[in-house]
Amino acid sequence: MRKVLRFLSIVLATALGTLVPRPLWPAASAGEGTRHILVLKNPIHTDIAIPVDDAVRQRFHFLVDAGLPSDAPEVRYIVFGWGGRAFYLETPTWSELKAVPVMKALTLDDSVMHVDVAGDIVEPHPDVAGFDIGDDQFAALLDFIEASFQQGPSGPMHIQNAAYSKFDGFFEANGHFNALVGCNTWTAAALRTAGLRTGWWNPLPVSLGWSLRLYN
Repeated sequence: MRKVLRFLSIVLATALGTLVPRPLWPAASAGEGTRHILVLKNPIHTDIAIPVDDAVRQRFHFLVDAGLPSDAPEVRYIVFGWGGRAFYLETPTWSELKAVPVMKALTLDDSVMHVDVAGDIVEPHPDVAGFDIGDDQFAALLDFIEASFQQGPSGPMHIQNAAYSKFDGFFEANGHFNALVGCNTWTAAALRTAGLRTGWWNPLPVSLGWSLRLYN
């Protein structure tokens, strides 16, 4: 009986977290949406793809210093995600899933930023959602992302020898990861700074996607 009640509580919390919008009331219109951002998802994780221009490349130039080719002319997006350190670094593929990273993800873990670069991203696509936001909202989103990086004496702290390919990298991040405050709640918080509405609590990509479609 306890297991049933626990399961029903999780279902109810997830449903309410999706159906109750955050913020409750839409923000006043901020003008024409001139910036097109993307939310990318897989079954358990979401990222935010930021379109690049000269100002964005300059703001995140530390990526070049860390070996990411964000200044390459064919790069169209810089892709940012926040997540648990153990799971991110020790699980490059599902076949390499281990018990310890999963336990840390469910309890408490340090966090890292994962950054990737991408060329053109096809839309429409089931795993891609695009949103048009204004310049002020775009600037607020960049501020949020930049503030997620932990700063050392020389700027964001690159984690050496940790990457999935030659096009991505990891950096120390602010905040702690757990089952309640995870990668998708970070994405939701970032999107709210950009003037979008999400569900009140979105621990999964599917619930975040539903709430974004409902309220934007």
